[in-house]
Amino acid sequence: MTVEVLAVGAHPDDVELGCGGTLARLAACGRSFAILSLTRGESGSRGTTEQRKAEAAEGGRILGAAEVVLLDCGDGSLRRGTTEEDAVIAELRRLRPALVLLPPPRDRHPDHERACALVRDACYYAGLRRRGAGEPHRPSLVLSYELHQSLEPTLVVDIAETFERKLEALRAHRSQLHGGPRAEAARESAAPATWVSSPEFWALIEARARVHGARVGCTYGEAFLAHGPLAVVDPLWLLAAHPRAR
Repeated sequence: MTVEVLAVGAHPDDVELGCGGTLARLAACGRSFAILSLTRGESGSRGTTEQRKAEAAEGGRILGAAEVVLLDCGDGSLRRGTTEEDAVIAELRRLRPALVLLPPPRDRHPDHERACALVRDACYYAGLRRRGAGEPHRPSLVLSYELHQSLEPTLVVDIAETFERKLEALRAHRSQLHGGPRAEAARESAAPATWVSSPEFWALIEARARVHGARVGCTYGEAFLAHGPLAVVDPLWLLAAHPRAR
């Protein structure tokens, strides 16, 4: 199976947090994508490995993912060795995405920064014929999404039509996130409280989406940082999707 887009997270809920609305919009446009988590979330304060695997599958289903894959690169101390690079290279060559979405290069969680470096390196190595097994493939575009720390974006995707689908996918990660009033009964009250499981963090998800949306003239947006320049033949093509140009 091949896909057009591969969204990669360090942990099972990273993709939904950072680019869930964008993935839902891609699905609505008939685009194919897969989700790859570099870890199983085994070192998190809340939830079991089995729970997180099931939650990841449900979140991916809600967004419209063709496949959800979990690797074992070490939650809480994400490894970046040759073994881990080869595991990511294998998925890139199997799925052959044109676009890869990955965590930001700077973030409060060290796993996110390590994940960015690991996947960015693997995207390059995957194009080398003599590196590893399988037919070489190098994605054409790599973008980082935003997680905990604010990102100064290269581009913002309008997710006004898919923001509720993003929230629905996030609620699937019930062991981790507050989920808002609609998910109150599903929360694990006995589990240790974390910043991510707090109602304040849940409110931040909407607030941040509104801020990014306001910057480009839409209700909700998701921010992305390009790793390198973006090639454009006709600059006016960029206005076609810009709300302020309509």
